[in-house]
Amino acid sequence: MQYRRLGSSALEVSRVCLGTMTFGQQNTEREAHAQLDLARDAGVNFIDTAEMYAVPARAETYGASERIVGSWLRRQPRDRIVLATKVAGPARALNWIRGGPTALDAANLQAAIEGSLSRLQTDYVDLYQLHWPERNQPMFGQWQYDPARERECTPIRAQLEALSGLVKAGKVRYVGLSNEHPWGVTEFLRLAREHDLPCIVSVQNAYNLLNRVFEYGMAELCARAQVSLLAYSPLAFGLLSGKYLADPRAAGRLTEFPGFGQRYDKPSVAPAVAAYAKLAAEFGHSPAALALAFVTGRWFVDSTIIGATSLEQLKENLAAADMTLSESELAAIDAVHLQWSNPAP
Repeated sequence: MQYRRLGSSALEVSRVCLGTMTFGQQNTEREAHAQLDLARDAGVNFIDTAEMYAVPARAETYGASERIVGSWLRRQPRDRIVLATKVAGPARALNWIRGGPTALDAANLQAAIEGSLSRLQTDYVDLYQLHWPERNQPMFGQWQYDPARERECTPIRAQLEALSGLVKAGKVRYVGLSNEHPWGVTEFLRLAREHDLPCIVSVQNAYNLLNRVFEYGMAELCARAQVSLLAYSPLAFGLLSGKYLADPRAAGRLTEFPGFGQRYDKPSVAPAVAAYAKLAAEFGHSPAALALAFVTGRWFVDSTIIGATSLEQLKENLAAADMTLSESELAAIDAVHLQWSNPAP
């Protein structure tokens, strides 16, 4: 397993991060602990969760993933695990989380971190991320900014001041963003430097063969600002495994939870997936291996978040993430990308 420095922090994280959003929904505690053990033994030291997990988000499973990670974490040497979690913000109908949640202000952040620490059975998290922006912006498959949808929100400086309080209290080591755009990253960095507040060290955004928009502006911004990309959804909800090509009703999140993968319900997705699957076969790879190796090999991806519902799947994903694609394979991928550019931004 290879390791990278997380942004401007002192954290060294594995190139693969174990995502946990299936824990408590598609995976039992016993199954989840087996995955965590397997990942740890493979050299993975980076675990990502969130207060709203499991997914799809439901009141019945709220906090389940953190609780399951916590019951495993208490048996581990805490200083050998880089633990990341996320705070849910407003703009989504999650009324069972802190009554809204209504804002990313000091009161909500304090309540959220206390709840997460209790469930995780630890005194601190290494990386605390804002799960999505509070302000109006396109996210989760939306692709156009609409100024007519502007709304009141907690100023970014106030959000940073609230996060600073958690860092000073020793509950959080570093802070990061998720599902962010260039303007948001730039503002968080600018205000942190101007007011001596914690600088973000990472951004967790979707990145895969069907969604390479990070390359257009975010890659340069994050590289120059020392902000790591934590790439999530490298298999695009399982689409890039190719399993839905042969059987559109194959078992998986897209069929088990109708409407959950709206980001990928777009007209050019199916032909793009078929093109990448064909390419994988030509090079002697499985479609999933090609997709994972592509993401983990990108120079701007410091850790790729992978998830699984079985140990066999996790083993395959870990092996694929360790592959190195040749220049000819990368050139062929780019040729497909130019034909089917970002069908699921």
